[in-house]
Amino acid sequence: MKHITIKDLAKELGVSISTVSRALNDKYDINPATREKIISKAQELGYSPNPIAQKLQQKKSNNIGVVVPEFRNAFFPDVITGIQDIMLPLGYQVLIMQSNENAETELSNVKTLYNNMVDGLIISFSSETHKTSYYKSIIDDGFPIVQFNRVIAKLNTSKVLFDDYAWAFMATEHLILQGYKNIIHLKGPRHLTFSISRAKGFEDAMKKHKLHTGDNQFYDSGVTIEDGKRVMSELIECNKLPDAIFGVTDPVALGAMIVMKEHGIQIPKQVGVVGFSESRLSEVIQPTLTTIKQPTYEMGQAAAKLLIQEIETKISIPQNIKLSGSFKIKQSSVRI
Repeated sequence: MKHITIKDLAKELGVSISTVSRALNDKYDINPATREKIISKAQELGYSPNPIAQKLQQKKSNNIGVVVPEFRNAFFPDVITGIQDIMLPLGYQVLIMQSNENAETELSNVKTLYNNMVDGLIISFSSETHKTSYYKSIIDDGFPIVQFNRVIAKLNTSKVLFDDYAWAFMATEHLILQGYKNIIHLKGPRHLTFSISRAKGFEDAMKKHKLHTGDNQFYDSGVTIEDGKRVMSELIECNKLPDAIFGVTDPVALGAMIVMKEHGIQIPKQVGVVGFSESRLSEVIQPTLTTIKQPTYEMGQAAAKLLIQEIETKISIPQNIKLSGSFKIKQSSVRI
């Protein structure tokens, strides 16, 4: 079926294209009888506006983009639900893309959304993202972006953060108070703010209790189960088994636990484990994983509100919102 255009209506009625356009857009400078005739013919022929043309004319699409690194854990779907519950009632559609922890895919996703005229972007960066020149260029052009969770500090945008330092400090101190002494931290990507903050919280808790915090207490991992498995396998192979592990994320901690269980290492009797972000897998694995619960839904809502404010006011004054959480003590860390 042919899509009826303004040009088709003008030809059918014997009027100019501009007359049809003014009638359909309810402009004041057109005869009411002419307007009624044009609208009636449009309905008869099944005319509907071209959404792309409308976007170009209005310079607004009422679409916003969301780019996340993965969907394997409940963290990001919960955040997206929070975003949608703010955006949809305001008439915005939410276009969701995921990078699968790949910087090139992430950049392609962002370019696709930008080129399709989304009004703004909410993003949590992949663990591989280091190059930021494209993001900086569109931010400098006035494109609204809000970062959450995995943020890059040097990008001058609003950010929704978790108090990673305070809760990492608490998680580490919990292990210390359980009697563990040789505690290691499986670190996340060095360029991401949350990794830096969690490592600093770990370090300061260890220093407070006068425990060693040299290089042997920090091991670069990533953010996935596979990363945790890899680092734990290397530690066992090198006979460097610690008393306890603080993983930068739940998946990293879970990966380490899986490898330890395969080697018959008893958790928490031999090695205590704490993760971060309360994934649903933390309840499934045995023993259950002690972890930090983050307010994922509220994080999404906060990011959406910041973006709406910037889109509708057309004023970009970067703001930082820092959220708190709760400590979920389970079986993997309780030794006393």
